[in-house]
Amino acid sequence: MPVAIITGASKGLGRALAAALAGRGWDLVVDARSAGPLAEAARELRATGARVVALPGDVTDGGHRAALVAAAGELGGLDLLVNNTSALGAEPLVRLADQPLDGLRAALEVNVVAPLGLLQEALPLLRSSSYLSSYEELAPYIGNRSYREDVGNGRAYDSDPYAENARNAGSSDLPPYVGIGDVVIEANTEAAGTGGAVLNISSDAAVEAYPAWGGYGAAKAALDQQSAVLAVEEPALRVWWVDPGDMRTDLHAAAAPDEDASGRPLPATAVPALLRLLDGAAPSGRYGAAAGAAAPDGVSTR
Repeated sequence: MPVAIITGASKGLGRALAAALAGRGWDLVVDARSAGPLAEAARELRATGARVVALPGDVTDGGHRAALVAAAGELGGLDLLVNNTSALGAEPLVRLADQPLDGLRAALEVNVVAPLGLLQEALPLLRSSSYLSSYEELAPYIGNRSYREDVGNGRAYDSDPYAENARNAGSSDLPPYVGIGDVVIEANTEAAGTGGAVLNISSDAAVEAYPAWGGYGAAKAALDQQSAVLAVEEPALRVWWVDPGDMRTDLHAAAAPDEDASGRPLPATAVPALLRLLDGAAPSGRYGAAAGAAAPDGVSTR
């Protein structure tokens, strides 16, 4: 059975994605900072018949990251690494003039440094994965055409990342950052080699300028760039950095506690789009998974 590591899997998008993968027969290594909610999530996941290793801990702890990867190895390897854990840098969010510098450092540690540390631990297992290359039911996937040729942002760089539909465009005639539901193309197994996949959960705050989202957005922008470089450096892997769209989560409530979140979609609504990336062995690139629901002021968060 394929194996995935999912961080921040006790609630929200991480838990919803873990449930979907468990239902498909995946074995899982999951983590969260809070042991109680993680244990509850693990019980639900095991009820599907999946093998589940639940390790409470902090992704900024190198020992914890090593334990996650070791657990995956004991399950048989690693085919998918999901860096889902996020930190805001201030709760509630504040403008840059008031951004606590220690909070920004913490956001960078959780959103950028920890994913890289976990990736470094996991690379040997990911490189040896054959899951995507041997996937026989290559359903059409819906994805980002402009990253289809080769990987990542290895083409011309657009110096204005805030322009409409400009996200480091390559030579494609399609927008380089589109929703997974916007363009249908055939599944492609030639753009990458035989390795596994890395899914980094991003935000449109990484590429748009929203008041009070500067610290968090800067950290996610760094994660995006890190992902793009990884895609170039590790062409045998699929590397996806995804804006899942606006969702009703505890993180959003902490970011903007005075906002009414009742109309926002639940995290599970973003999961089908994420599964399409797997089902089509989609090329490395930046993807949007929102189901057409615009967030207040255009802000997408977890």
